[in-house]
Amino acid sequence: MDYVIAQVNIGRLVAPLDSPRLADFVGQLDAVNAVADAAPGFLWRLQTEDGNSTALRAFESDAEGADGGILINMSVWESVEAFAAFVYGAAHLPVLRRRREWFERITDSYAAVWWVPRGHIPTIREAEDRVKYLRAHGPTPRAFTLKVHFPPPDSAGAAPLHSPDEWACPV
Repeated sequence: MDYVIAQVNIGRLVAPLDSPRLADFVGQLDAVNAVADAAPGFLWRLQTEDGNSTALRAFESDAEGADGGILINMSVWESVEAFAAFVYGAAHLPVLRRRREWFERITDSYAAVWWVPRGHIPTIREAEDRVKYLRAHGPTPRAFTLKVHFPPPDSAGAAPLHSPDEWACPV
């Protein structure tokens, strides 16, 4: 079987999405999403029929006490390397570096990566389950991070793989 990766990350907004405090973030969303959609290895992104990813709600238990609620980003990529190239690439990195302006710090895991059979579209429920599993067990073949990830289920060996230093979060 051929496998690809699914990823989810959430952010607890510091203010409502339509507030002036988030205007710079919202103003960059379409451009960053367009870069992701055209990136090598990109396969799919969670969004509504009109292309809006901010209208979707999930991880409500993480939203408690958040002024602006939770944003969810979920996508499918050919490989861990393809996803990391986008995350730490020139179009996304400036936004990533400014995340503390727009998102509260979440002390638990707020992102998870996992292998799915090619053609599988992950559900929000599946993503929530993977993040909860990662929070409870740390990185495993079932749910992992870019920092500590695992080879596809059909490969020889299941030892954790550690990301190169250039994949370290720059902020």
